[in-house]
Amino acid sequence: MPVTTTSVTDTRRSGTRIVTAGIAAIVALLVLVGTVLMLTLPDANAFNARVERIFVENDNLTSQAEIKLLEILAQSGTTFADTLTSYRMVIFVLLLFAAAMLVAALVFLVMLVGLNRRMAQIERSGIEVNSLVLSREENTVYLNSTGFKLTEALMETLAVLAEARMDDDILTGAQIEAVISGKSESDCDESAGAMRIKRLRDGLGNQLVSALLVKNVARRGYVLSIDKSVIEVA
Repeated sequence: MPVTTTSVTDTRRSGTRIVTAGIAAIVALLVLVGTVLMLTLPDANAFNARVERIFVENDNLTSQAEIKLLEILAQSGTTFADTLTSYRMVIFVLLLFAAAMLVAALVFLVMLVGLNRRMAQIERSGIEVNSLVLSREENTVYLNSTGFKLTEALMETLAVLAEARMDDDILTGAQIEAVISGKSESDCDESAGAMRIKRLRDGLGNQLVSALLVKNVARRGYVLSIDKSVIEVA
């Protein structure tokens, strides 16, 4: 049976096509709505045309009051036409604003979905570490050439984990505390070692990186989730 594979490039192209189709659909929908609104609005000169028709059909209106009334109607028609024109401009601007907001919302939504998928992949596969160098003199750990300045206590915790990883061991919180403090394991509390791990993760800064680097194995203890061949203690 052939095995179906999906590459990152194909996934990216598919996502780009979806975004493009979504943006096109949003723009087309707003253009359709705008067209319908513009067509259903009354003609701006309809009122003026009606007033002009009254002038033509009633040429016997000669009194001063009647002429004044017709002039007022004509002025009202001009005002109505100007107001309707401004309404059309406002509707056009609002449609542009709505299109921009919808397109931006779609793009951010797709980016958020893609980021969540990427984060899920990282959580499943773990962090890829090509080099982990512990410099005791500088109290600095270099993770993939990125330096993290740590305190002496945090360096001790990381060094214990690194040595355990090179020996393929998994240490409990009590064992970590025993190695660092020099006490017997029976005299050490599990929570003390767990607190050292928490402080180490906080010292590394990036919670995602530190949580994946210092892995907690259920009911067994803590271990560095990296290849032991990349560890170097200086």
